[in-house]
Amino acid sequence: MVKFSRQLEAQLIPEWKDAFVNYRQLKKQVKKIKLSFLRPSPPPSDGSERVGFSVLDPIYGLFGRYNRSNSNEEDEENLYEMDLVRSREAEVKDFFEKLDEELEKVDNFYTSKETEFSERAEILSKQLQILLDLKKILDEHRRRRRQHKPLVDSSRGSGNDLFATLSNSSSFSENACDDMPTDGSSSPITDEIIAALERNGVSFVGSARSKAKKGLKPKTTTMRIDIPATNATKTISAVTSMIWEDIVNGQQRKEGSPGGGGDNINRKKIQCAEKMIRSAFLELYKGLNLLRTYRFVLEESEEITLHQLRQGLFTGSFAALFSVYAILAHLSGIFSTSTQVGYMETVYPVFSMFALLSLHIFLYGCNLFMWKDTRINHNFIFEFSPTTALKHRDAFLICTSFMTTVVGALVIQLVLKSSGFSRDHVDALPGILLLLFIAILICPFNVLYRSTRYCFLRVMRNIIFSPFYKVLMVDFFMADQLTSQIPLLRHMEFTSCYFVASLLKSDPYETCTRSHQYKLLAYVISFLPYYCRAMQCIRRYIEEGYDINHLANCGKYVSAMLAAAVRWKYAVNPSMFWLVMVIMTSTMATFYQLYWDFVKDWGLFDLNSKNRWLRDELILKNKNVYYVSIVFNFVLRLGWIETISRLSLGPVEYRLVDFLLASLEIIRRGHWNFYRLENEHLNNVGKFRAVKTVPLPFRDMESDA
Repeated sequence: MVKFSRQLEAQLIPEWKDAFVNYRQLKKQVKKIKLSFLRPSPPPSDGSERVGFSVLDPIYGLFGRYNRSNSNEEDEENLYEMDLVRSREAEVKDFFEKLDEELEKVDNFYTSKETEFSERAEILSKQLQILLDLKKILDEHRRRRRQHKPLVDSSRGSGNDLFATLSNSSSFSENACDDMPTDGSSSPITDEIIAALERNGVSFVGSARSKAKKGLKPKTTTMRIDIPATNATKTISAVTSMIWEDIVNGQQRKEGSPGGGGDNINRKKIQCAEKMIRSAFLELYKGLNLLRTYRFVLEESEEITLHQLRQGLFTGSFAALFSVYAILAHLSGIFSTSTQVGYMETVYPVFSMFALLSLHIFLYGCNLFMWKDTRINHNFIFEFSPTTALKHRDAFLICTSFMTTVVGALVIQLVLKSSGFSRDHVDALPGILLLLFIAILICPFNVLYRSTRYCFLRVMRNIIFSPFYKVLMVDFFMADQLTSQIPLLRHMEFTSCYFVASLLKSDPYETCTRSHQYKLLAYVISFLPYYCRAMQCIRRYIEEGYDINHLANCGKYVSAMLAAAVRWKYAVNPSMFWLVMVIMTSTMATFYQLYWDFVKDWGLFDLNSKNRWLRDELILKNKNVYYVSIVFNFVLRLGWIETISRLSLGPVEYRLVDFLLASLEIIRRGHWNFYRLENEHLNNVGKFRAVKTVPLPFRDMESDA
């Protein structure tokens, strides 16, 4: 039996989550009330006998009445009043006060939404009426034209040709321009269509039109154009149509008036005017775009400058410290002499752990930049709050500061080692660095992205105890990241084991490499991310109506666990049988994962798609990027081949190859992240929206004024 609280949370709309009743808090207060009544109490003063206890007793004893204000009939349905009688139990009073607040919050929310949707319905009705009126005008005029088609004067053929030329660039329609009158008289269809155009966002306001109707000479200096918020092409075409109507019709009026007979308006003059106006508006919109960009830069200049200063400082420090470290390592010969093998075995796991973590943060920053550039709403998909979500600059800043600290610790360790300090003091430096970062991660003070750190800890808790927590998008997305960080988890295990063994005064290297317990723990840690991810799939299978796709996704992680177990067994017992088993299980798991990456996670290989081997909707304009990404992901999925190659490498080369393969897997995961969220954005994010807002075609100019 599923609890009501879980059903409520599963059906909540993220946009309206804050407007729902806080069911958990009210349930906690009800439990407090029950506990308070279970405590012994003095007998009632009226001598009545109480037998048992009912949950409804506080309600019967506390509710006096439920009054509504009758002073104003309009607010009768929106106002309510709840009277509380005195009670000896403070918990009961707090409960009903909280209940009153929650009910008022719900009532206000529904009132505001009802008002919003009513206004939206009224606007839609107006839009539909405008569209029907416009269609009726055009249909009626075409019907009149078919019944009685006026003769066309050959002397005005150039004007008709010009009108036909201008109608090709009109922002309204070709039919509307073809129905325009060709004589000098003012036609009702012109005024009606122009009125419809004004509702469509183009307003022709000024004295030129009124004077043209009166037969006077239009003054272009008094004409005013209301330019809508649109692009330059639509504005130019609208202004071109207006110029033709004002100038040409005005000229015809002047010719028809007594004493008329001005200069003829020919095609070349109108084309010249159109060219001048086109150039003017292109420059205008270029300037407006520059102003918009400049305003955006001014708003964020201070923040961007501060971030750039910090990033530049840490990046330069990292480059300088890394150069110093490379020189000191070369001079001390720690990578060439056989006597310094212990350095690679003890120091390498600690600092490579920080390096892999920094690489993952850097790639996450690249993902944030690409998601923002392609307008993928990752914060909405992950349900991040503004205080929790990181920007790409924040991720880059964390990465550079992280690596600067790590490389600085490496340089200090080499200096201490060359200065003759004892090995215990030198080896304690990586442990101090690890404790420092753990302390920063759990620091309760509001510094160093506290909300983001605590969100990360909550997500990690949900992953570790995945069968007991509802699986959200951010939970299984982070669990997928952990499946690519198995080398980092092994390094963490070795580091913890090494320093604990050092405190116990035993041989840390022998304890953490050759003991049976260590090998068993390493085996468990290698399986842990896949196990947690498989448990999430099972949890989603049960909660989401026994969808078979979740079981199929779980099978992908089970196949990965099986392949990892066979490879581990082959490393212990390198026989021909286990080699064949490694090839079979790893090949099966690889193709299973590739199918799921391309078809399920990325949504590619749609056979009915208009884009060959891809999908119908693509965010990136260049389709070749998707083909290259498919090949790139396929190649990086074959990293397990190195485990069966049996290359003869020294301890230093082996560690470097291991670090390279781990880095390539993290790069593959960062590359996978973009397409995974792109597919989620295109296909699935729409179902989380409460109401889709569709832009309307017509605009009320009076409301804009």
